[in-house]
Order: sequence, then structure tokens, then C-alpha cells
Amino acid sequence: MKKDAAYFMKKALAQAEGAEKRGEVPVGAVVVRDGMVIGRAGNSPIVDQDPGAHAEIKALRRAGRKIGAYRLNGCELYVTLEPCLMCYSAMVHARIAKLVYGAGDPKGGVFSTGVFARVKHVYNHRIEVESGVLAEPASALLSGFFKARRNKNK
Repeated sequence: MKKDAAYFMKKALAQAEGAEKRGEVPVGAVVVRDGMVIGRAGNSPIVDQDPGAHAEIKALRRAGRKIGAYRLNGCELYVTLEPCLMCYSAMVHARIAKLVYGAGDPKGGVFSTGVFARVKHVYNHRIEVESGVLAEPASALLSGFFKARRNKNK
């Protein structure tokens, strides 16, 4: 199997599905270095009782521990949902080379909300960004989760 963006996004989607099974918002992320996954995680702020336990942050932490460094030079991060400003900032500090995300997030995404355009001048590292990879299944997973939650609360 060819290891392209869709291949790694499927790995991130599997992490999102795991998060959903734990009752978390279904977002998943994987960090890739030289074609190998070195960090993976799903959202877990509820389970971890940690507001910073976003999939991206957890995947970055695991990748850093795996390679023994907080700088993840040359690594790519694949995430099912457009990152928030906190997660994007962590990627900058980690020196992620490329970000690939699936579904856009018009309410909280760093790009869709226009936040990035207002703060990009403060960053000393640039990340290549690719959006929309397997956006439909990522979006469907999120929509299904929130629909089930709304129906449960009726």
C-alpha cells in the first residue's frame, strides 16, 4: 500500500474512532517521520481531565518521547479536524514541517476563523499546510457524534 496523505489520514481517523468510543469528541492525529508513524492519539480532555489533551498535543508528546526530543524537525502531522490556535502553536514549537488536516472547523479552526491571518507574524517557523484530505469521512464522524449527543439530551 502506498503511504500517501490518505493512508496516514486513515490512521488518524482510526484514532478519532477510538476517541469517540471513549465518549470524547472524535478527533485523531498521527505524527509521521520518514514514512513511519512515531506518535498517535485521539482526543481525551474528558478522560484525562486535561483541557490541553487534544489529539494533536498528545500525538506530538508521544512522538517527542519516542525520538527523545521536543523538536520534531522534518515530521508531518495528520489530523482529522483543522487545529485550534493552541495546537497550531504547539506544532510551531515542535518545528513540524507539514500539517495535513481533514475537515475544516469554522468555529474553532486556526485558519477558518481567520485567527492565523492575524497572528502569523509572531511565528518564527512556517508550516506547510494541506487541507481537505478525507474531509468527508472526518466530517461525517464529527457530525454523527454531535447528532447522537443532541438526540441523547432530548
